[in-house]
Amino acid sequence: MRSLPLPLALTARLAPVAVLATAGWTLSSGPDTSPAAKDKTPPDSAERSASAPATEAATKTYATAPAPCGSLATKTVASLVPGAKAAGKEIPSTDTDVRRTCSWNALKGYDYRWLDVSFEVMASDEAAQKSYKERVADRSGGGEVPGLGDGAYSVVNLTTEDKQQTREGTVLVRAANALVMITYNGSDFESKKAPPSDTINKGAIKAAKEAVAALSNGQD
Repeated sequence: MRSLPLPLALTARLAPVAVLATAGWTLSSGPDTSPAAKDKTPPDSAERSASAPATEAATKTYATAPAPCGSLATKTVASLVPGAKAAGKEIPSTDTDVRRTCSWNALKGYDYRWLDVSFEVMASDEAAQKSYKERVADRSGGGEVPGLGDGAYSVVNLTTEDKQQTREGTVLVRAANALVMITYNGSDFESKKAPPSDTINKGAIKAAKEAVAALSNGQD
């Protein structure tokens, strides 16, 4: 069987994925600058300080991002990306506590599939919710995925380059202070057609459910 060159739209995905992953996310938390209590502190001030809520000590549901390449079952990878190595390939990150991404891709015969699983851990539920809403607003034509995390959104798009179709599905999930993003696409280089929208959408949602479960399992 003769090998076929990948369309530029697919090969070009390698560069932005690596750049986004290596860019990482820098989260900062200001140090506790409140002065230590002193013997001369007025009684009323000391009383207020003792009763004030310790907001600085608020805990996060998820402190670190789980290993993304272990987030999916072997049979799931085999089903969604036929011919891909189950181990996947983790994209280098500047801060693995904050953001981690794993990719699987393979060309089996003329059928090509690509799957990314990304985890991002933010400073608070509010920060994750804000980022989630902004990202959903940037993607039109999709819809909510009920029963997944604290909020989930799915969208599928079709692109055509040099008469070759590629269909890509994206699922974004917020779970407490973490975001899970799935990107799943495919092309058939023989027919030049893309897989059905339902196939891509269901595959992306299946991966999202397993990834969210992996996030919860690695909470401790």
